[in-house]
Amino acid sequence: MHSPTISDVLRARRLQSAHLSPTPLLSYPALDATVGAGIRVLVKHENLQPTGALKVRGGVALLASMTPDERARGVLSYSTGNHAQSLAHAAALFGVPCTLVMPEHPNPLKAEAVRRLGAELVEHGADFDEARRHAEQLAPRRGMRLVSAANEPALIAGVATAFLELFELEPDLDAVLVPVGGGSGAAAACLVAAAVSPRCRVIAVQSSRSPAAHDSWRSGRCVERPNSTTAEGLATGSGFELTQRLLREHLADFRLVDDDAIRQAQWLLMRDARTVAEAAAAAPLAALLAARDGLAGQRVAIMCTGGNAGEAELRACLSAAPVGG
Repeated sequence: MHSPTISDVLRARRLQSAHLSPTPLLSYPALDATVGAGIRVLVKHENLQPTGALKVRGGVALLASMTPDERARGVLSYSTGNHAQSLAHAAALFGVPCTLVMPEHPNPLKAEAVRRLGAELVEHGADFDEARRHAEQLAPRRGMRLVSAANEPALIAGVATAFLELFELEPDLDAVLVPVGGGSGAAAACLVAAAVSPRCRVIAVQSSRSPAAHDSWRSGRCVERPNSTTAEGLATGSGFELTQRLLREHLADFRLVDDDAIRQAQWLLMRDARTVAEAAAAAPLAALLAARDGLAGQRVAIMCTGGNAGEAELRACLSAAPVGG
């Protein structure tokens, strides 16, 4: 499995250009004041994508690059939600049969979006990893192309276009913080930063309740770990070989944050940046708040990877808001 290159990213941007628009990079004085330490915080609003999430870039790039014969076979994958929406959206664009396996009782907002886009939704298993194993068995039985959630060079190249936009808008960044589930976003950030802004530090963030990617990076090999976070986009129980390879080459640091800190960060994004972020998308802010002393006086971007927060998640987030805050 080859690692994607910056040339692949440029090719992905060309393939996406008729279907996706750039997203804004915005700053908020209230958020700067909350973070403190003289840090200038810039938010990349991937929550404004057609599916409400960064992942759509990967799905469009992958299906746009497929041949007519490959598209005719159809695609089958697994997800807790945003990757599923990405493939469903791209499949609708290109007329490709699409089946997505999600854990039982998925986020209703994401599940309904998948069905509305015309994809078949199969609910199976208690978590991401059980859904993945079922998808791996189902794809060959149906003769469909299995799409990995992370071990896909074209997906990573597609997601990387967001970081190409980021550095074009703000070439003098000191650091960018990116949430990690399977790791395609952080791997994409590493790929682009190494090519166009090597002084920028890429910092990955995962929940301490689902630390498989973090522990894989620390140990230098893919490992499995308990997976119990409530942040859907961070809820993976094992490392992925391709994304870990890119992280080992270029990642500056990997932080763990707890779910309570993520909920607090969600509230702060609503209050200070008028932004609804799902839990995974708030994890970078949670990590920035914990690490701000080491980033004092710097220009730091946080990747708001998605805004697909369900009603229960938003209620939990609001319950984390301080009285009068």
